[in-house]
Amino acid sequence: MRKLKKLIIVTGMIVSITAFSNINKAEASTTRTVQKGETYWNIAKGFGVPVDTLMNANNKKPLIAGQTMILPNSPISAADKDLMARLVRAEAVGEPYAGKVAVATVILNRLKHPDFPNTIRGVIYQIDGGHYAFTPVANGQINKAADNDSKRAVNEAIALMGKGNGSLYFYNPKTSSSKWILSRPVTVKIGNHVFAK
Repeated sequence: MRKLKKLIIVTGMIVSITAFSNINKAEASTTRTVQKGETYWNIAKGFGVPVDTLMNANNKKPLIAGQTMILPNSPISAADKDLMARLVRAEAVGEPYAGKVAVATVILNRLKHPDFPNTIRGVIYQIDGGHYAFTPVANGQINKAADNDSKRAVNEAIALMGKGNGSLYFYNPKTSSSKWILSRPVTVKIGNHVFAK
């Protein structure tokens, strides 16, 4: 960080820097003007930024229309958001919107959990016991474009990072044949899916 400060001074650039929790590097931020009626939550889920990070970057000050606020970059790249949204579409087609958010949350929870890969791509394409962790990867459904609801669900899941029940798995009890998954502690049921730890 010290070298970065020197670089900024030497080049004469003014850059806002915000540190994300659980991320060791500093991320550049942008600024934006607060619109009438906006809340931290609306902005966080609209841009796919954790709400706690957004609030901390702005010292938890009340938002007032017309003021300039810091908008930290999302900790998830655009390419990874797209990959997540394609998986959400494939896994949760026909499910309620809350179920789409919950599927995206499972991916993010796995990303932070020591038993899973530490990249979005790694989590989604993980092979366990000779099988892909997610059926849409095996059957090619992951390659279809994401719909708008799935994209919104990914941004909302990112905004919720660090909150929730810690779900690491989900399944449809009508179609699942795994006895192991049925043994996992249930966190929530949404639509046709059961979410578990």
